[in-house]
Amino acid sequence: MTPDATDLAILRLLSRDATLGAAGVGRALGLTQPAIWRRIRRMQDHGIIAGQRVQIDTAALGFGVTVFLGIRLATKGRTSLDEFERAVTAIPEVQTVQHVLGQFDYRLRILARDIADFERILRRRIMTLPGIGQVEANVLLSEERRPGPLGSDTEPPPA
Repeated sequence: MTPDATDLAILRLLSRDATLGAAGVGRALGLTQPAIWRRIRRMQDHGIIAGQRVQIDTAALGFGVTVFLGIRLATKGRTSLDEFERAVTAIPEVQTVQHVLGQFDYRLRILARDIADFERILRRRIMTLPGIGQVEANVLLSEERRPGPLGSDTEPPPA
């Protein structure tokens, strides 16, 4: 399935606010609720819409520091990769685990309450993981969310 302009407009709206539902999206695009619902179901059936997520304000929960860790493993066999992935995904502060190509083998996104909390996580949890070689930390200063390939909020809905 290749999404048309209306499908892309639906995806733009839902990516900004998944609580709109078919009625809200229909009102925004000037289409009926059943027409929108059919399009949403078709995109779900084809795997274009893979679920709905809640965006949590982590700072409001007391997590004020985000750190990206680049990790190079000391050994790189299939067993060591599997062991590392199993162990790192068990750490609750690790939000994402990305197996990457380049200078590092993995890139982790870690949430911590503050720098002292991050140091505790690094020393007690990360550095004790199996196969750890080199680690490089980058602290997030600011983040700008972009609309991505669906386009900007200023694009007019299809006719």
